Amino acid sequence: MLERTFQSKVIKELKTIFKDSIVLKLDAGYIQGIPDILILNGEKWAVLEIKRDDKHKCQPNQKYYVERMDKMSFARIVTPQNWKEVLNELQSAL
Repeated sequence: MLERTFQSKVIKELKTIFKDSIVLKLDAGYIQGIPDILILNGEKWAVLEIKRDDKHKCQPNQKYYVERMDKMSFARIVTPQNWKEVLNELQSAL
């Protein structure tokens, strides 16, 4: 599966589950390493870095930003293999 295909699926599912939230696709060219998706839910927020599979390596700074943002709120690297697990964690966090 292509990363953009999986990312579209994730965004669609997030918008269905978190109806009152704002789900944004972030600009990868703005700051190298910033995660792909931002979910704003009231006073809570989360970011997700999308990878097409669990073998696809992170770009420089992606792990740094995911770890840093996870300390602030909620951040994960998402693959088709871990999507359901991350979604469960995300629902608990938001």
